[in-house]
Amino acid sequence: MNEEVQKTPGSSIASLVLGLISLLCAWFGWGALISIITGIIGIILGIKGNKIQQTGVGTAGIVLSIIGLVLSIIVFFACVLCVGGLIALDAATSY
Repeated sequence: MNEEVQKTPGSSIASLVLGLISLLCAWFGWGALISIITGIIGIILGIKGNKIQQTGVGTAGIVLSIIGLVLSIIVFFACVLCVGGLIALDAATSY
């Protein structure tokens, strides 16, 4: 009956949630800015949580945050290039 229940650090759980938010927001153009911020914070909290106690939740949070961060950076630059291309096209055709 004496079972030890390991409690997952709150920072590890927060990292997992922020990693999921980062992945979801990365798919929406300018939502990539939010995704970049949540990805960076998720990585920091995941590392902090893993220093407290090594759990799979913290590791999953770090992995999801990194994937979300990389994806959001790609989507953000793609959106910037598209908007820049449209501005250049408008400038070239209206003279």
